[in-house]
Amino acid sequence: MLASGRRKFLSVLLQTQRWPSQPSRDMRLVQFQAPHLAGPHLGLESGNDSGVIDLNAFDSTLPKTMVEFLEQGEAALQVARRALTASLPVLRRSDVTFLSPVTRPDKVVCVGMNYVDHCREQNVPVPKEPIIFSKFASSIVGPYDEVVIPPESQEVDWEVELAVVIGKKGKHIKATDAMDHVAGFTVAHDVSARDWQTRRNGKQWLLGKTFDTFCPLGPALVTKDSVTDPHNLKICCRVNGEVMQSSSTSQMVFKTEELIAWVSQFVTLYPGDVFLTGTPPGVGLFRKPPVFLKRGDEVQCEIEGLGIIINKVV
Repeated sequence: MLASGRRKFLSVLLQTQRWPSQPSRDMRLVQFQAPHLAGPHLGLESGNDSGVIDLNAFDSTLPKTMVEFLEQGEAALQVARRALTASLPVLRRSDVTFLSPVTRPDKVVCVGMNYVDHCREQNVPVPKEPIIFSKFASSIVGPYDEVVIPPESQEVDWEVELAVVIGKKGKHIKATDAMDHVAGFTVAHDVSARDWQTRRNGKQWLLGKTFDTFCPLGPALVTKDSVTDPHNLKICCRVNGEVMQSSSTSQMVFKTEELIAWVSQFVTLYPGDVFLTGTPPGVGLFRKPPVFLKRGDEVQCEIEGLGIIINKVV
């Protein structure tokens, strides 16, 4: 996307914010690029949306990707905390390109039918066990990147979701220990090709969920100590300014701890792994008649305290 387009999105972001932003000392980790920097850098969103602190300029020994940063554990987080309290130069938002806070994770774990009100919308029973599927990591794009409607689909839909980012490796993790393995939270847009999800590929969900650009994430990884209760946050999706989804993460059937315990029975979780924890009601598929995204639409996905991501559909 052109830089002018990104600046426009950022302007819209500031105009459309509905809920109070987090205090300036909250830890909001980002990946970003800037014309004067070589390759991606790690940063911190500064208070009041004023800009980005370059963590790699503060400490050149820090890695430049979020996955590597999380692999270093508490030592890396301590450096970020020191940077947060120091008086450091701030890069203007208009001068940087925000990337997804996590790129190239080992896995993207997704959860279906995980909101009570979304189950009611479909008139189906609430699941007794988590319904797990996946997206390929290649579907991940940044918080203000474009979503591309593939020529293979005519039924592309929106889904706002709370994303959980793993911070510590683990297998067979107990629910009581699960939050020890969480780095933080971010906003996800689980873009979905409903024709491929519901009628093609033997009705297996993977292909309908994993086209390129079908997983915008961001704008920041908000560390868990900055989120009082991830299961009591307002969650909202707007299409062209019209509210399509509006609920609360309190409606989640299986909370973060249960999901981590369940999935870690089957696979080892690694730093940077992303969990998309399900979507509330209001998706296009279940509207009467169904409504799908078209080129030129703009989708805004927002979660209280975590931020807003804005994706133009092309």
